Amino acid sequence: MPARAPFDYAIVRVVPRVDRQEFINAGAIVHCRVRGFLAARVELDEARLRALDPGCDLDLVRRHLDAVVRVAVGDQGAGPVAALPQPDRFHWLVAPRSTIIQPSPVHVGLTDDPAAALDDIMTSMVRASVSAV
Repeated sequence: MPARAPFDYAIVRVVPRVDRQEFINAGAIVHCRVRGFLAARVELDEARLRALDPGCDLDLVRRHLDAVVRVAVGDQGAGPVAALPQPDRFHWLVAPRSTIIQPSPVHVGLTDDPAAALDDIMTSMVRASVSAV
């Protein structure tokens, strides 16, 4: 069994109206330098986003979220930032911004499997949980 490795992660938030500071979690970014892993995943809950801002431009949000994923994997068509080394791409992706797509503060963890850690973060932090009342 491989040794546990440290990783950094951030939640990708959609803030449809920055002036209201309301957001939904729409994805996650995980970087594990030791394992050479950088990935982002997004799952936009459009109904929740519409509840915050019925006039939100969903196509624009989808394009920006797609860009996060493309930059993380180093997609050549995603522009010059996607050509940077993994650590630099991660730091660019998690840099604070005041736009409609915002990263959370960076958090840390330990994992045997960075891809599984990304799955776990998506389940616990992004996907809406339904609980019995």
